[in-house]
Amino acid sequence: MFSLTKKEDQRSHVLMPVFLSACAIPVSMLFWTVNVVYSTFHKDTDNHFEEHLVISPWRWLSAVVIPLLMAFWGLKKKSLDITGVILGLFMGFSLTLTSFAHLACLFTFFVSSSKATKFRSHKKRKLEADFKEGGQRNWIQVLCNGGMATQLAILYLLDVGCGERPIDFDKNYRSSWLSIGILGAFACCNGDTWASEIGTVVGSHDPFLITSRKRVPRGTNGGISWVGLLVSALGGLLVGLFHYLTILYTVDTAILQLAAPQWPVIIVGGIGGLLGSIIDSILGATLQYSGINENGMVVERPGKGVKYICGRQILDNHSVNLLSSVAVALTLPRIANLIWSL
Repeated sequence: MFSLTKKEDQRSHVLMPVFLSACAIPVSMLFWTVNVVYSTFHKDTDNHFEEHLVISPWRWLSAVVIPLLMAFWGLKKKSLDITGVILGLFMGFSLTLTSFAHLACLFTFFVSSSKATKFRSHKKRKLEADFKEGGQRNWIQVLCNGGMATQLAILYLLDVGCGERPIDFDKNYRSSWLSIGILGAFACCNGDTWASEIGTVVGSHDPFLITSRKRVPRGTNGGISWVGLLVSALGGLLVGLFHYLTILYTVDTAILQLAAPQWPVIIVGGIGGLLGSIIDSILGATLQYSGINENGMVVERPGKGVKYICGRQILDNHSVNLLSSVAVALTLPRIANLIWSL
């Protein structure tokens, strides 16, 4: 009976993220349709870049080779398992094919979050009941962290083609909206990862629950600290920085001179990281169960000897990550548009 319940629980943890990913597709399609309609009434030169209509052999080659190198590195460092590698290759291919700036966001998130996961792992082993050495990501985790960005990259390819374009909501509204959405998804995931992996093992005080401000044990879903909020913003800033540098080195200088300033991309990335961490914490404190077992470790499921802390057993950590990335990816372009209009 116990094994049957455990199997059903594991099945629900797999099906929920897949279901949410499927629901995110029509939502993002709706937002994309609204932006297409909006851009028809405004000056938009996205489709006037004739040189980007044909995908060059070098881009095809890069879209295959670079994700393969990242996958081998992930396997070697035990940051991915084989299922995560397979799905990650498809995501890397899609993002590289659309723009090297999108690849830079993926690369920054993948490398820095892997390093953050291994940061002071000896302390995390004492806090997390389901601690996994090396933090290997499987296909579910890869889907929840990169699924929204990949979906937007496919829309980017279908709408404006491939190639590097500056962020300019006046001249290139649709490509700018989609690029900021991709940046936002990765900034959100990176910021949340930094907050949970670094914030929980830095500092001398326990975090406080975002919904009640009560002190809770480290590792509690929805628990935040000032250190955690700071590093979440820094994680997003790093993604924005690499996006910015890639634009500077890959976009034609003549086009950059006519475009809006690109440095706000860094600030937008920091906002995405902080906003993603806050949304993740709110969802974690309310829709994700947290309890502490007899060994003093935080667990996500009720059971014998488990003392309730907060939340309900509706979503798991993967689903919370996915919903946070969807929310930031769909809202950050609007915030970015306001920033550039100031």
